[in-house]
Amino acid sequence: MAGHRWSQRVTQRSDALDLQRGVFTWDDPVRIARSLQRSAEASVRRKSSPRASAMSMLNFYINRAGRNLPAERRTVLQQAKRELARLFDNGA
Repeated sequence: MAGHRWSQRVTQRSDALDLQRGVFTWDDPVRIARSLQRSAEASVRRKSSPRASAMSMLNFYINRAGRNLPAERRTVLQQAKRELARLFDNGA
């Protein structure tokens, strides 16, 4: 099935961001947020602001996982979204 794992390819080889390997599997929401922030700020290929690009990638991962995303993983990723917003709002 050719297009079966297209969303996995997006998170592994995004045109906009170079993500650290396994970033969405980490247990520390602060670490996830900082990694996404660094990736977005370092990217020269993104088409929107670093904040929008980082948040978009995180939302993409959460949405594509859908019901298959365990509750504890969803909680960590939702915490990472709040932390990411905080990092960009504070300019940290």
